[in-house]
Amino acid sequence: MNAAEKSYSTDPNPFPMKTKILLLLCIISYLLPLKITAHDAHYQDAKPRVWNTHNGPVTATFFLLKNQDVLLEEPNGQIKTIPLLSFSRNDQQFIAQKQAWIQKINQLQQLKSAQNSTLNTQSQQPNSTEVNNRRDLLWIVIILGFLAIIIRFTSRLQPLRFVLPILATIILLTASSFTYKSMKWMGLSTRISFLDSAFSYYKPSIATRSDNNYYYVESTGLPDHETMLGITSWQQQVPIPQCYIGSNAWSIPVNPTIAATPVPVNQNHFLRGAIALAVNGIPIFNPYTNTGVDAFLDGQLDQYGGHSGRADDYHYHIAPTILYNKIPKTSPVAFALDGFAVYGNLEPDGSAQKSLDANHGHYGSDGIYHYHSSATAPYMIGNMVGTVTEDATMQIIPQAAAKGVRPALTPLKGATITHCHPYPAGNGFKLTYTLGTEKDTVDYSWTATGDYTYKFITPAGTTTSNYKGQAICKVTVGNHKTTELISAVFVDPNRIIQIISQQESQLNQEIVIINSAGQIIYSTSNQSKQLQIPTDGWPSGIYYLQSKSPRATGKTHKFLLH
Repeated sequence: MNAAEKSYSTDPNPFPMKTKILLLLCIISYLLPLKITAHDAHYQDAKPRVWNTHNGPVTATFFLLKNQDVLLEEPNGQIKTIPLLSFSRNDQQFIAQKQAWIQKINQLQQLKSAQNSTLNTQSQQPNSTEVNNRRDLLWIVIILGFLAIIIRFTSRLQPLRFVLPILATIILLTASSFTYKSMKWMGLSTRISFLDSAFSYYKPSIATRSDNNYYYVESTGLPDHETMLGITSWQQQVPIPQCYIGSNAWSIPVNPTIAATPVPVNQNHFLRGAIALAVNGIPIFNPYTNTGVDAFLDGQLDQYGGHSGRADDYHYHIAPTILYNKIPKTSPVAFALDGFAVYGNLEPDGSAQKSLDANHGHYGSDGIYHYHSSATAPYMIGNMVGTVTEDATMQIIPQAAAKGVRPALTPLKGATITHCHPYPAGNGFKLTYTLGTEKDTVDYSWTATGDYTYKFITPAGTTTSNYKGQAICKVTVGNHKTTELISAVFVDPNRIIQIISQQESQLNQEIVIINSAGQIIYSTSNQSKQLQIPTDGWPSGIYYLQSKSPRATGKTHKFLLH
């Protein structure tokens, strides 16, 4: 070994600071353009307009026209409702043109969804290539580390230490499949504290808890804002309380994962049940009804984007941006049932909304995917980016279920709802509607024990109907953790489900098993620490076991029956 070689081998810092800086700059110069170009579809960015009204000028963005009322979104995110006739003639013409454009866009969106329901191109989605991208990233790190070690401890290769930054740059530039989104995948887990913060604005009207898999939200299904006003295509359903409580609480994954092939939210998927949960505890359904109709364009929704379903269950079909009158504009307005947040027209950091991809969202600066709401289709979620399970009835499972107290009625064509005032005691509503020149009323109430009275008042007289429903539920005040009532659930070789309960929770425990279609196929009251359940005749597939005691709700256990 000559002197020159010795000098290299004894160098305590074979990678000078300038070399490290050069390497860092090379990596940054590669990643920054990717962050900018990561999105593959763009939505038109609306700019505020000065509107001339009878009460003076208003600076806002057109949101929607409904029942001769114009909804404008002010720069601060507030929704302002102004009668159409209050605008100048030029503004009225502009509104008519804007509304026609919105309807045309929605029609095109529906046509596109119908044509491409099975072809939602993977190039538009975060998909299985991200797995390969993550593997590529791992190999890049391993190769660079291996080269650094060889150069560090091999004296004859010490002169190559200056080549390492150049080699790293070449490897990164040739790894064309490696994207900014791939790097950001490492931070997908939704923090419980983040969820707590988002739902905190509606406590104690709602209650939350969590386990290792889900964040559970309890509510009674009635929002604190006016409902039903403005509906022009009425299904004759009205809002009543629901028991989204205990084992029937809403479930949001706390560790969401990107689906290999995101599922479109359209007329062919998720037509039953909710696709998201608003932070006030009210579910959000597919914009398309179970008949494949755009609920908003069909006039079925009130001014806040909601209505009552066949079980008299109030829910939204578009993002309820009215909630931004109460919550910060930088907070999520909802969470999709795949675990990812839904925002309004601002980014979480308060900046203007960035370009959206085909899923109607993008990756945030924190590396976590989120959706955004809009006034046009798809309104909130274009494709369900996260991994979800859709059962045979086209609903996401697990999810809470609504329960009605009366048979569903038929749509009342031509009816327009003008008021839906709650009783001062909070135990009923008085709903009024017009049908031609006639003004009719549905006056209904309930008792704490679940006795419902519906009065249908018309000029021809009053008809009264009484129904027996479930007792009115109350949410548990404050946060609490879901208790582990069951230690283990497994299926033995004889297809017998073995359940081992916690010692302290063995008494008066209710066990319920639900299949992948969301149906309860087994229930029992368990008072022993060990329980065996035979599965003769049960088809193979995924099942969910839920437990509940008088003092606690157990975690949901998922198991596979071969």
